[in-house]
Amino acid sequence: MSENEGLIDAHHHAWNLDRRPQPWLEASGHEPLRRSFGPDVLRASATRTIADRRLASTVVVQCVASVAETRELLALADDDSLIGAVVGWADLSSPAVGDVLDELRAGPGGRHLRAVRHLVQDEPDPGWLQRPVVERGLRAVAERGLAYDVLVRSHQLQQAIQLAERLPQLPLVLDHAGKPPVAERALDGWEQDVRRLAAHPQARCKVSGLVTEADHEKWTLDDIRPVWDVLLDAFGPDRLMFGSDWPVCVLAGGWNRWAATVEELLDGCSAAETAAVLAETASAFYRLRSPGNDSKEGTPCS
Repeated sequence: MSENEGLIDAHHHAWNLDRRPQPWLEASGHEPLRRSFGPDVLRASATRTIADRRLASTVVVQCVASVAETRELLALADDDSLIGAVVGWADLSSPAVGDVLDELRAGPGGRHLRAVRHLVQDEPDPGWLQRPVVERGLRAVAERGLAYDVLVRSHQLQQAIQLAERLPQLPLVLDHAGKPPVAERALDGWEQDVRRLAAHPQARCKVSGLVTEADHEKWTLDDIRPVWDVLLDAFGPDRLMFGSDWPVCVLAGGWNRWAATVEELLDGCSAAETAAVLAETASAFYRLRSPGNDSKEGTPCS
């Protein structure tokens, strides 16, 4: 494997429960996740290749609404070469959000901050992303050359579509493909909305988090393939990026099983299409160094 043929995991999490609690882990069924997970645990877990590519770089993503957690993730990225970028959190509704982002970027590890995210999936307001104060905050994100990770459930995809319409200058990536109802096998509404979002050229999509939307114990490739087929047709490989959602994927088979599934989904794709999904889309969007390259800088988000 040559230096530029590494695998980028565009979506994983890290937490140290001795340092910062993760209240969401108290939900029933999350027992396997109630321990600390750092980059070394990921290295030990992610042993499978995809198309002969080994894990070379990652994007670590916030879990809780905490600027302090974001600072910790930025410092972690500074200390561990596996992490190429950080998706952090700042209060988008705050008039001071721009100042907070500037402070984060100027602090330890701040050069790794490439995007922000909010847990819109937990917001009861069906128009949260369209609140004027939130749109103002997202404009501050765009003005700083940062991107936005969109975390919504399938019934909230209209918010993502309106965001893409109203802020075309803001690079967007849809986390976990908008959480399609895989277990219910009811994809029609999700598909319609995903295609509408994909019509906006600034939007990208992560092929991640799908197995935890399926039956955790019984899912098979056949459950995932209909989602993949829609994503590949709607976005094309140049706007899709592989993500594991590790360690959450432990609940439904783990990193290596998901990697094996993605390799099967990519069967029939060309070498260039495979490279896009496994590395190049994420590298361009998050301005990552190329796997195997020591430089931390890349081209601007597009």
